[in-house]
Amino acid sequence: MGNKISPTGFRMGITKDWVSRWYLTKKSVAAALLEDQRIRKYLTKRFELAGVKCIEIERSLNDVNVLVKVSKPGVVIGRGGAGVDEVREELKKLTASKASLTVEEVKNAETDAQLVADFIARQLKRRMPYRRVMNGAINSAMDRGAKGIKIRLAGLLGGGNTIARTETLSQGSVPAQTLRADIDFAKVDCLMLFGKIGIKVWIYKGLKEI
Repeated sequence: MGNKISPTGFRMGITKDWVSRWYLTKKSVAAALLEDQRIRKYLTKRFELAGVKCIEIERSLNDVNVLVKVSKPGVVIGRGGAGVDEVREELKKLTASKASLTVEEVKNAETDAQLVADFIARQLKRRMPYRRVMNGAINSAMDRGAKGIKIRLAGLLGGGNTIARTETLSQGSVPAQTLRADIDFAKVDCLMLFGKIGIKVWIYKGLKEI
């Protein structure tokens, strides 16, 4: 059997950075982790239509700074900034610390693994043919400058009356064992009427200096 590891966790601290950046005493760590989880769950659901790439959280003694990276910042900000103000009020209910919210736009959504996986999940829910969706995502990523991309779907791909199977399509190079390789990875579960379809996306963007 092969030993599999997340490409992101494999490179953490080398070419990847943590999405939660803070240091607390041993007694406070558990509460802070649960608080981070609540914040991420709320913001991911709230900004579902905005295309959330990731949510980064930084903490100081009495402050919580939340950075949301999205492909459609206009959906988050709302008319006259009303959307951001409303979310800030909700964040005050989720944390006892002083919360601040920053929205950052993702420039190239076609080469971001999380956004590609979310796009594939939305297309599958619309009952689009999975091979056409995978090929479309691969071609878009390569046209936008990706060095390589691999997409893997697993589940009842042909509908509820078929046998579960795994389908993998790739193009270009995806050097998963190279620590200097900048590989963006995402894993998404697409909930269908007949069960879940697992979606994994690897996108290789080139080598980084360590």
